[in-house]
Amino acid sequence: MAKIKLTKNELKKQKDSLKMYQRYLPTLMLKKQQLQGEIRITELRIKDLLSEKEKLDETFRKWVAVFGETGIFTPKILKIITVKTSQGNIAGVSIPLFIGAEFEIFPYDFARTPFWLDTAVEKMKQVILLDLEARIVEEQRKRLDRELRTTTQRVNLFEKVKIPETKLFIKKIQVYLGDQQTAAVVRGKIAKSGLVKAAG
Repeated sequence: MAKIKLTKNELKKQKDSLKMYQRYLPTLMLKKQQLQGEIRITELRIKDLLSEKEKLDETFRKWVAVFGETGIFTPKILKIITVKTSQGNIAGVSIPLFIGAEFEIFPYDFARTPFWLDTAVEKMKQVILLDLEARIVEEQRKRLDRELRTTTQRVNLFEKVKIPETKLFIKKIQVYLGDQQTAAVVRGKIAKSGLVKAAG
C-alpha cells in the first residue's frame, strides 16, 4: 500500500481520485461489454465464411470432377495480385476491413479449352475471396481480443485495487483528522479550565 500524508490537502486529492475512478469505471465496463459483443460477431462471421467456403469447395470439387479433364484446371491459372482493405474502428480499436481482391488469370486459348473453364475460374475466385475475408476478420478478432485484455485489466485495477485503496486512504485520513480535532478541543478545554483556576 502506498504511503500517504494525513492532511486536508491529501484528503481532497484522494476524494478527487475516487471521483475520477468511479466516473471512468462505468465507461470501461461498457467498453468491455462492447468488445465482448464485437468479438462474438467476428467469431460468428469467421464460422459463416469458412462454412460457405467449405460448401463452395465441395460443390466445386464435385463439379470439376464431373466436367473437368485432368490437367486443364490447375491453381496456377489464377493468381492474386492485390488484396484490397481499408481501416475501420470498433470501440476505439483500429481494424482492417475487407473490400476485395484483384486477380490475374493466366491466359488460355478459348478455342482449345473446355467451355466450363471460365465458370471454374469464377468459382475459384469466390473460394479465394471467402478465404481472404476470413483471414481479415480473424485479424479483427485478434485486435479486439488484445484490447479486451487491456480493458479487463483496467476494470480490475479500478474495481479491485484503486477504488478500495482510495476509500481506505480517505477513511484513514478522516479518522486521523477527526482525532486531531478532538485532541485540539480537549486541549482547548484543559487550557480554559487552567485559566479559570488560575483566575480564581
